[in-house]
Amino acid sequence: MNAPDVQKSRKSLILLLSVFIIPIIMAKLALDNDWFNEGVTNSGMLVANELTLTELDITDETLHAKWLIISQISENCLDVCKQSLYGVNQTFISLGKEMKRVIPVGLYETPIDTASLGNLKSDVWAFNQVSTAAKGKLDPAKIYVADPLGNIILEYPQPKTDQEVLTFGKAMLSDLRKLLKYSRIG
Repeated sequence: MNAPDVQKSRKSLILLLSVFIIPIIMAKLALDNDWFNEGVTNSGMLVANELTLTELDITDETLHAKWLIISQISENCLDVCKQSLYGVNQTFISLGKEMKRVIPVGLYETPIDTASLGNLKSDVWAFNQVSTAAKGKLDPAKIYVADPLGNIILEYPQPKTDQEVLTFGKAMLSDLRKLLKYSRIG
C-alpha cells in the first residue's frame, strides 16, 4: 500500500470510530449533567419509606382488594380539612366507570360526625379509626394512594385553596387513571 492509501484508510477508520464513540460520550455527558428531562410521568411523589396498610392497623379485607385514596381527618375538621376531602371526593367521582375499583378512605383518631364533613358520599367512603401510633406514620398534610396489595405508593400535598384543589384533582386523577389502566388487580 502506498502512503495516500494508508492515509485514506486511517481517515476512514477514525471517521467510523467517531460515528460510534461520539454518541456514547454525548449520552454519558447528558446523563451525568442532567441535560434532559427524565421520563417521570406521575404527578404525585413516590413514598420513600415502605409503608403498608397493616402498619396503619387497617385490617378491613374489602380495603385490601381495592385502590385507596387515603385522607386523614383531624379532630376538628376545619375549612382546610373539608377542602381536602372535597378535592378527594371530586377526584373519586371524576374516575367515572373506574370508581368501582377505588375507595376513598378517611382515617381518624377520635369518632367523628361524617355528616359535618360536607357532601361526601358516605356509602362509598370508608371511615376507619386508627391508633395514634399508626396515624403518626402518616404526614397529616398529605393525601396518599395505596395499591390493592396494601402498599402506600404515592403522596400528594393537601390542597388548601380552591386553586390548589383543582391542581391536586387533576394531578391525582391523571395518576389514578394511569395506575388503573395498567393494573390488572383491584
